[in-house]
Amino acid sequence: MIGVDLHTHSNISDGRLSPEMLVDAALAKGIHTLALTDHDSMDGVARAQLAAQNQAIEIVPGVEISSQWSRPSTKKSYAVHIVALNMQAPEPLEQLLLEQKRVRAARAEEICQRLTTCIQKDIYADVLAKVEQMPERITRSHIAQTLLEQGVVKRLQQAFDLYLKQGKKAYVPFVGPSMAETIEIIHQSQGYAVLAHPTRYDLSATNIRFMLELFAQCGGDAAELPQRSEPAGTRQMMDCLIAQNQLKVSIGSDFHGEHMPWLPLGNVPAVKDDQVGIWQNF
Repeated sequence: MIGVDLHTHSNISDGRLSPEMLVDAALAKGIHTLALTDHDSMDGVARAQLAAQNQAIEIVPGVEISSQWSRPSTKKSYAVHIVALNMQAPEPLEQLLLEQKRVRAARAEEICQRLTTCIQKDIYADVLAKVEQMPERITRSHIAQTLLEQGVVKRLQQAFDLYLKQGKKAYVPFVGPSMAETIEIIHQSQGYAVLAHPTRYDLSATNIRFMLELFAQCGGDAAELPQRSEPAGTRQMMDCLIAQNQLKVSIGSDFHGEHMPWLPLGNVPAVKDDQVGIWQNF
């Protein structure tokens, strides 16, 4: 534990804690530099910063942006998340997030419509209740939790395996901006672009390598190191790719709450001596 966690979520997206509660939890863990990176929303950042006033913790403005990239040889699109950190002039990014919220709301409604056909039950109103009637805050995790609570599935992951993940009947892709566009807008906002959890997209090693190279070519600043729970070989591969592409590193727990105990707050990977942390730029 080095006291830095640059990837966390609150209940503004699919986390369980409010921004204020997240700050309290981070302080209890000895974290002194925390980024709140909710999905396609910075609505909780000011609340977290207010809660951190006069406390021994710095709140770094952040957001996890749903984006996409493709390989020219296959023309297949792949989803990717890019974390934006420490924006000093956030207006361009805020404009992008307005469109992201519209897309997210429309996507959530379409997923629920498809689920109605699959399970013969309309759960949209119950999902909306989880996000204070704000459809732009709905994620697949909210939908999965509703399916679990209503007995449609027995485990949270089963909701994804049966209905919500790519290839299943209720899956709807999130059509976000390209990787290049996302990085450009983050830089226009005077922030840093970080490739989130590169090894957790169910990609082959070849595609991970291509994604890192493309991210660097597009001007990306850093890549997140793999979680401590990932195999040693995965970390070795990422260390090599980060060095080859001359990227800085970022560390984050991807904390969501007690419903994801495998991602505890502050449990971040160790940084090697030859790696430069993106937080050193803040």
